[in-house]
Amino acid sequence: MKYAIIIPDGAADEPLKELNGKTPLEAAHTPNMDRVSLEGRLGIARTVPDGFESGSDVATMCLLGYDPKIYHTGRAPLEAAAQHIPLSPTDWVFRCNLVTVTNGIMKDHSAGGITDAEAKRLITDLSNHLKLPGFEFHTGVSYRNLLVYRGKEDFELTTRPPHEIPEEPIANHLPKGKGNEILRRIMDESAKLLANHEINRARKAAGKNPASQVWLWGQGHAPNMPKFKDKFHINTGCMITGVDLLRGLAVLLGWDIHEVQGMTSFHDTNYAGQGIETAKMLDKYDLVFSHIEAPDEASHQADWKTKVQAIEHIDKFVVGPVLEKLKTFPEWRILVMPDHPTNIATRKHGYAPSPFAIAGSNVNPVNPQTYNERHATEAGLNIQKGHDLMEYFLRGK
Repeated sequence: MKYAIIIPDGAADEPLKELNGKTPLEAAHTPNMDRVSLEGRLGIARTVPDGFESGSDVATMCLLGYDPKIYHTGRAPLEAAAQHIPLSPTDWVFRCNLVTVTNGIMKDHSAGGITDAEAKRLITDLSNHLKLPGFEFHTGVSYRNLLVYRGKEDFELTTRPPHEIPEEPIANHLPKGKGNEILRRIMDESAKLLANHEINRARKAAGKNPASQVWLWGQGHAPNMPKFKDKFHINTGCMITGVDLLRGLAVLLGWDIHEVQGMTSFHDTNYAGQGIETAKMLDKYDLVFSHIEAPDEASHQADWKTKVQAIEHIDKFVVGPVLEKLKTFPEWRILVMPDHPTNIATRKHGYAPSPFAIAGSNVNPVNPQTYNERHATEAGLNIQKGHDLMEYFLRGK
């Protein structure tokens, strides 16, 4: 059996007046996602359990079949795994976003989609400026960086993701709890250093959002997760993604990571290349997981036009070729599903269950419908514990 999982991150949404009351999924032309839905089963799965903030760390872990209540220790440790940063059980890892704050208001969680090279220069200069004992900065992809702490401070913190507080005063969402003073000092010092940095001067001159400071959140210790092979008895797996969070999950699951030239976390990504490589990897691996971040980033920017385009590109260039490749194997299954909704109206992640479509060998259609949130909700297949979905996908009928 060959398995393909395609994740159009944040593609689910709520109806928009700009789309005449349709969601982006309803408005987009998605003949291939519709084929999966019409030929198989359609339903919804709740990937964000009570007590958790909606985010790809929790939601993707859940849809991969791992209960976040047992295995989730924070977002940053997953990204540390992607970079193979060694961690002792007492080490802390924090997500370190480069953000745009204007007059105390969170304007952009991604600092205008800052480039890897610009981010590396800013984070390196900040590290050299602060020289804090026990703290290590690690650059990642674009605005997504990490701060590792190896010391005796025992943090008991509440932090907020910057993408969850757009257009809100940051003073209401600064780190709280034991050890917050250290994090606030780092954030304050970053604002002073970056205010007149030459990279930010150049970005402003080009009409781009500057990286005005770092924002620390998503803290945790290294997680201890069983390998996917041991848990689900699928021998080989491969992850294709443009973000470190998913790469980190792959490392922890014991999967290989396959890079695609031109693959990014934005709408400038190489959709066609990702589709070609996802299909190609099915010759080598039992399960291939292909994740596309673009719809989520468009949602955070309240850009419904780009979100619709991203969904259509995923359908045409990824879902279509992968579906055709799967049909060359004697036995196969495909799952198409956003990890969580991301709502254009709020620019935030939503908490509604995610629509999924499963097709392939021994998956029998029930009341076939095209793929969107409304039809998925009406289908009657409602998986309340999202971590149960994986077993259903692999072996259910």
